[in-house]
Parts: sequence; C-alpha cells; structure tokens
Amino acid sequence: MLIDSHCHLNFPPLAEACDEVVARARAAGVGRMLTVATTMKSFHEVRAVAEAYDDVFCSVGVHPHHVAEEGEEVTAETLVQRANDPKVVAFGETGLDYFYDTAPRAVQQNCFREHIRASIAAGLPLIVHSRDAEDDTINILNDERAEQGDRLTGVMHCFSSKRVLAEEALKIGFYISLSGILTFRKSEELRAIARDVPMDRLLVETDSPYLAPEPYRGKICEPSYVVNTARVLAEVKGVSVEEIARQTTENFFRLFSKVPGP
Repeated sequence: MLIDSHCHLNFPPLAEACDEVVARARAAGVGRMLTVATTMKSFHEVRAVAEAYDDVFCSVGVHPHHVAEEGEEVTAETLVQRANDPKVVAFGETGLDYFYDTAPRAVQQNCFREHIRASIAAGLPLIVHSRDAEDDTINILNDERAEQGDRLTGVMHCFSSKRVLAEEALKIGFYISLSGILTFRKSEELRAIARDVPMDRLLVETDSPYLAPEPYRGKICEPSYVVNTARVLAEVKGVSVEEIARQTTENFFRLFSKVPGP
C-alpha cells in the first residue's frame, strides 16, 4: 500500500470527477489520501470530500497564499475547534512563502505561529509549506517549541528547498515529504537530499492537481501518480518500490496517528 500524504481533492478539475480519481488511486494501490485545506472558507468542501470516502482524511488551515484574506482571523482556538472531528487529522497547510509574497511577511509569520500553537495544543501534526523562507521557518518552529512545549510534530510538504531546511527539520523530529518534483530531470540536488533523509522520516505525496511526476509532467496530477514518485524514490535510495511503500506507509501512520490503520 502507498499513501498520498498531500493532495487537494476539492480543487478543480479533481472535484468534478472525484469518484473516478479516488477509484484510480485505489486501483494503483493507494490506500489512504490526505486532502489538505488551504482556506477556512473552503474547509467545508475539504471536509465533505473526506466524509464521502472511508480512505480519505483531511486537514484544517490556511495556506500562506491566502493569509492576506484570512490570516488575521485565524487563531489556535478556532483551528483546534475544527479539529474536533474524526476526519480532521492535521493542521495546515501553513507556513511561509517569500517567493510569491502574497501577504505581508509579518502576517504570514503570525498565522504560522497560530497553526503551530494549535498543533501543540491538540497533539496533531503540522503540514508546513516553506518557499524561499528557510531561516524564518526553522526559527519560528524552534521559538514556538521552546515556548509551548516540545510536543510539535509535522512534515515539510512538497520538499524542494535547500538542504539546510531538511537537516534542521529532521533535528526537530519532522518528516520530509517528496512530490513529483523528485522525478523532474533537473532535480539532481533534490534527489541528493532525498538520498540522505533517513528512511523512517520519508513520506510521498502528489500535491495534486499540481506537479504531476514524469512521465505525466504538464498534465493534471492525481493521487494515483504517487506511484511514480515512489518508484523514483526507490531508485534514489537503492531499495525496492515495495520497501518504499512499506516504509512510507508506516511513517504516515506514525505521524498522522489519528488516521485508522488498515
């Protein structure tokens, strides 16, 4: 069994054909899917998708791209309230994006801190988006851990950042999730980083409908394509695809412990 640890099944065009998308994932051996929230306004859509399928679960949170609209209204308390739901198993995606800078950095940082506090308070993992913001991402995570208690767990999703971010995230007990970017021809540096990540800290994802792996690059991505990323990761690590499936699945259930096992 493989698990798509990060997808967006409520996004078009996946939402319009969700039954078929989920069926193709199951046929490819994908046993669980985590559909990830990006806004509070659309959380009901994310939750509805998770409710419709026994093998789909969801998160609650605000992506840094949407912090300008919603960030100042997000508090740890409101996030924790939404997590009192059997289908909600994580907070995020949250974090910092200094590449697009769609919201003031101070607002991004404050919203990120509220998600971290919710994660610590509820004992659920954090799904972190970080782009061109390595230093602030790690500094904020460490600050909040020091102030709130060392109960923070989470994942650096769709990892494609500098090696230092992976190393620092691993030090605080986070996982590293790899998407279709791992399969791209020019991703030699990312494959080198992945080679050094311990097996018990790896996850795989699609971030669908984005970032379809080779040989589907440029097409609409969907959870069944996580198999292609797992295949390349197996080559990078020098192990079988079956071993990658076994280990990343075990890692997923360890991190997202609220998700029922098979």
